[in-house]
Amino acid sequence: MRMRKKTNLLPRLEACGPLVVTDPKAMKGHWRELLPDAAEVQVELGCGKGRFTVGTAQAQPDVVLAAVERVPDAMVVAAERAKELGLDNVFFLDADAANLEEYFAPGEVRRIYINFCDPWPGARYAKRRLTHPGFLLRYRKVLAPGGQIHFKTDNHDLFEWSLFQFPKAGFTLSEVSRNLHANGICGVMTDYEEKFHNLGTPINRCVGTMGELPEGAEKWGRASREAEENDHEE
Repeated sequence: MRMRKKTNLLPRLEACGPLVVTDPKAMKGHWRELLPDAAEVQVELGCGKGRFTVGTAQAQPDVVLAAVERVPDAMVVAAERAKELGLDNVFFLDADAANLEEYFAPGEVRRIYINFCDPWPGARYAKRRLTHPGFLLRYRKVLAPGGQIHFKTDNHDLFEWSLFQFPKAGFTLSEVSRNLHANGICGVMTDYEEKFHNLGTPINRCVGTMGELPEGAEKWGRASREAEENDHEE
């Protein structure tokens, strides 16, 4: 469903002040400077309206959380939520997950959250999924040694497919659950997650921890770049 356009979008974003990063490329290698004595930097890909974002930032006040969202009409709601709560450790940027290395230095990020991303059904669109090895290899460029990816989805097929993709890019799986909230709410929910959990839809979750890169893994990166070039030509 397409999000309704917000009125006064730019003034509302500007009113959120430093929480909205207008030049993320200039922050490369400097994210921890935004919060004195920050323990680490985390990134959320696709923060939506920001329920998970602000909840995670509240739970980890010593962490810099950079929330990526390509839909400004959603990002402004998330930023306003953070501002209302007086959070000073979460920052919002309009960026592309495929270009994280332009915004973060090698090893600068300790954890990446991928929550309820577009499943891109159909084999021809597999390379667009945020858990495709082509994307996972890109995340490696900004993750610190032993860094993690926390992945949640309500899409069973995407989850089962993704479980086979993480090892291809050198990520060891743990905390694999196909019904995360079976025994009660576990962790911070997104707005989308709460809605579908209340409808009885099982929520899938896993953690991928970055290890050694398998031999031959580079082919996935080449395949991903070729797919992007083909998309641009269409």
